[in-house]
Parts: sequence; structure tokens; C-alpha cells
Amino acid sequence: MARYTGPKTKIARKFGEAIFGDDKAFEKRNYPPGQHGNNRRRGKKSEYAIQLMEKQKAKYTYGVLEKQFRNMFKRATAAPGITGEVLLQLCESRLDNVVFRMGIAPTRSAGRQLVSHRHITVNGELVNVPSYQLKAGDVVAVREKSKSLEAIERSLSNSSTVFEWITWNSDKKEGTYVSIPARIQIPENINEQFIVELYSK
Repeated sequence: MARYTGPKTKIARKFGEAIFGDDKAFEKRNYPPGQHGNNRRRGKKSEYAIQLMEKQKAKYTYGVLEKQFRNMFKRATAAPGITGEVLLQLCESRLDNVVFRMGIAPTRSAGRQLVSHRHITVNGELVNVPSYQLKAGDVVAVREKSKSLEAIERSLSNSSTVFEWITWNSDKKEGTYVSIPARIQIPENINEQFIVELYSK
């Protein structure tokens, strides 16, 4: 399966929350998609269905494909610490996610595009791999030639969220990935334990 490019509101409605950010269409129709919408009687979900739903939500939230996600889970399992927490930390350490968190891009998919179109540097070196794993202390910056890009300017002017594990210098248009965030600092509404249980079957 290639990356999902269909209507994002439909996916958000499936999970019952705006996982892709502010969405006016979701606010109007915040019930599951389908022909009968809100009227359809939905039976109690099985344990497997709940676990699968949580994994799909995490994948769509971070824009990761199944194979990449499974590989990250293997890395999380091998690493010291709580597997579910390490998995989310690996997702948060992706370059496209940090570009989004810093406010350089309004969404993760926009962040992925900026990275793959060679607008972003890490420690002064051009990096065009969205899944690049950042380490604590890495400096992420907008490439000199791209600093005047209207999309970046607009995104930075609309960004107001501050994260404790990231610092941002608006004059230089660069930020530092200060530390790997603790689970309590990650704002995503994901129950990582369900994902661990699913993959551990």
C-alpha cells in the first residue's frame, strides 16, 4: 500500500478526533463516515479491533507506512525502556515531525514535503530524508536559499505552540532538538500500550 492521499477528514472521522490538526469539515461531521453516518448501530468492538484502530491512528498521525512502523517497533523493542514510550519517541524524533513541531511547516505532510524538496538542513548538512532520526542536540534549520519561501514564512507566523524539548531562533530560522521528549510531553492522544499488545500477539 502506498501513502494515503485521500480525504483526511474521512480518516479523522473514522478515529473520532481531528488527528491532522484543525479541520472545519470534521467539526461539522464528527461522527464515523459511511452511508448511514450517525444512525448506524455499531456493536461493541473486539479487543483486536481496538488495538488495530490505535495502531492505524498512530500511523496516520505520523504519516508512517506499515513497514516503517513495524521496523520502528522492532527498534523500540530492542531499546532499553518501555517499548510503547520508546516507539512514540522514535516517531517524534523523525525529521518531518520535528520540522512540523518547530512551526516551519503547518502539518507533518507539509514538513515531509519541505524535507524531501531539500529545504531543510541538520547540523549544517542538507538532509532530504523525512524519516531521518534526530539525536538530542541536533540543529535543524531552513536552508539559506529557502528562508524567504512564502509557505515557510506563513507557517512560522501562524505557529504559537511551544514544546519543552525544542528551542527555536526565529531570526536565524533554526531550532535545536534539545532532548528526546518524555511520554508526558508528547501531546498526541495515542494509547501506545494497545499497539504493543497488537504486535506482541
